[in-house]
Amino acid sequence: MSPNIPNNQDQEIDLSLLTKKIGNFFESISTSIFKGILFIKKNIIKFGVLFILGAVLGYFLDTNSNSYDSEVIVAPNFGTTDYLYSKIDLLQSKVKNGDTIFLKSIGIKNPDELALIEINPIIDIYSFVNNSTITVNNAQNTQNFELVKLLSEDGDIKKVIKDKLTSKNYGHHTIHLISSKKVSEKETIQPILNYLEQNQYFQDVRKIQLNNINIKMQENIGIVAQINALLNQFSNSNSNNQKSDKLVYYNENTQLNDVIATKNNLVIEMGVQRMDLINLNKIVKDISKTLNIKNTSGTNNKMKLILPLLFCSLFICYSFFIAFYRKQSAKISNI
Repeated sequence: MSPNIPNNQDQEIDLSLLTKKIGNFFESISTSIFKGILFIKKNIIKFGVLFILGAVLGYFLDTNSNSYDSEVIVAPNFGTTDYLYSKIDLLQSKVKNGDTIFLKSIGIKNPDELALIEINPIIDIYSFVNNSTITVNNAQNTQNFELVKLLSEDGDIKKVIKDKLTSKNYGHHTIHLISSKKVSEKETIQPILNYLEQNQYFQDVRKIQLNNINIKMQENIGIVAQINALLNQFSNSNSNNQKSDKLVYYNENTQLNDVIATKNNLVIEMGVQRMDLINLNKIVKDISKTLNIKNTSGTNNKMKLILPLLFCSLFICYSFFIAFYRKQSAKISNI
């Protein structure tokens, strides 16, 4: 027989051996499962005691180790984004170093209950791009859009959007606080917001900006009133069929349409100015506040479930270690 021709008998032996090994493997798994069931049955009382003990202890820890999240959405005005971030970083350093004297000096009643103060941008690239698009003589200025395109040419657009330099230019930001107890708006949040307003330079800028808006609004109101008078005069003249060369000149050169478009733009501008009077009344405008959200991240408020499983797992590990130790000790004694 040629040595290259496979032996059918050897193949049958190999297949039989493989089948036997597979059967032994599943048999060992079944045996291990059954031993596990017997182990649990034998120690069911111990497992029950450990589970109840862990649940009671975990409930006690969850009750006495609360953590709460609070968030304030703010909009920095007058180019105060860097100022806002530096002030929040300063507050965080005071919290981290336990400087309760400073924190109390700005009005926070219970600074020892604070664990974290941080600020993060609300990433809204669409508003960031759209707010930069303004119409001037029917031409669009899309500086932010072009800036994002330029920055993303040499890197990932997602990284550019989340980059610190880019994210500081978003309109809204979130001041995030973590506390061990519930905080109140009057005793914690408002003192922080008042502290952010304590800058004389930006206060002067705010007053001048609001004054400029009021002056511009009064001018716009006067211009709109003049335009309305002109349109009323044209309407009355047209209804009486009193056409003059001047009215024909307006019609042929579409200057009347320009006047109407100017009035429409002024009305829109005044609407924006009224919103500015509301949004620009503070250096850092607080938009909304959400206080005392129960923090359930990580192991917070989950110890009543974690401790029973931990105690039972430690008992199983301890039992297997003792069994292993006794088995090895018996082998050494028989040598």
